[in-house]
Amino acid sequence: MKFKILSKDTQSKARTGTIQLERGTINTPIFMPVGTLGTVRGVHQSELINDIKSEIILGNTYHLYLRPKLDVIKKAGGIHNFINYHKPILTDSGGYQVYSLSENRKISEEGVKFQSHIDGSSHFFTPESAIDIQREIGADIIMAFDECTPYPCDYNYVNKSIKLTHRWLDRCKKRFNETESKYKHKQVLLPIVQGGTHKELRKVSALEIIERNFPANAIGGLSVGEPHHEMYEMCDIVTDILPKEKPRYLMGVGTPSNLLENISLGIDMFDCVMPTRNARNGLLYTMQGSINIKNKKWEQDFSPIDENGTSKVDNAYSKAYLRHLMMSNEMLGKQIASIHNLAFYINLMKIAREKITEGTFFSWKTKVVQQLDNRL
Repeated sequence: MKFKILSKDTQSKARTGTIQLERGTINTPIFMPVGTLGTVRGVHQSELINDIKSEIILGNTYHLYLRPKLDVIKKAGGIHNFINYHKPILTDSGGYQVYSLSENRKISEEGVKFQSHIDGSSHFFTPESAIDIQREIGADIIMAFDECTPYPCDYNYVNKSIKLTHRWLDRCKKRFNETESKYKHKQVLLPIVQGGTHKELRKVSALEIIERNFPANAIGGLSVGEPHHEMYEMCDIVTDILPKEKPRYLMGVGTPSNLLENISLGIDMFDCVMPTRNARNGLLYTMQGSINIKNKKWEQDFSPIDENGTSKVDNAYSKAYLRHLMMSNEMLGKQIASIHNLAFYINLMKIAREKITEGTFFSWKTKVVQQLDNRL
């Protein structure tokens, strides 16, 4: 992984850059669509590449391990061949599932015992197995195994948790260095800063992470229910500590305005299920604000879905038609809405990069976040 900073905003910590991986170059700031099970739900890979213009997508270690299982992915020649997406892919370690499956898991020093959400079978993840599984999957960027604490969370628990996460990180790094990629391309391992919404613990975790000298650094454990101002405060603290010459990845965030505010705080990479999950429920994002396409006000609105949109669906179909599809529970409606939202997120990042380069990002961001939060 090679990171090059191309321009910096003078009024914030925003910057543009490129991340060079063997499978391609990523322009930052970047949004990464989430393809948990080897698919961005309802969207073809050709649409991701040619219409949405994605440069990198995510897969999930926990879910791919359970289904289709590693032997299938290995026989296919890795995740890129299996899903026929040959741009960069990042896999989460499964650490978030430790958080989200809290009722069905038990954490120990060694790792996490959990029950499958599919059939109830028992499984045990360790830092070593998380690396081994991600080696088998074959993503370009792989994540260290960590514990994501809930919100709110007691200081003492979070303090113990980050210490465990740092010990697990050392085990991940050791296993990563002892093993090799199963396929032809090199893989990159990234650590995750934790600490909940406790300022001092975020500082401690960030300092521990930078001592280990990884090529990029992630920030986890946010967007789990805390108010937005607390998320921004934690990011601001951590980005002041993390090395400026390395990419910063904020995991699981967020709304369009969340992305712009965090770009202003020096974040380079984002992922979130929000654009596709909300699309399937009829929520569309535009530069003027969000649209609940199921509302009756759109029933006879024959204007394009988004006349300023960048995807093919935006001017091909009307709001009235998309509302009809959604109200009829037609699969095509969810697909159209998903393509629109993903293209909107990707294009928002492109505009942000342009504004940073022009030197107008901060004033533009300040104005546009108010529009993005409108409900139309």
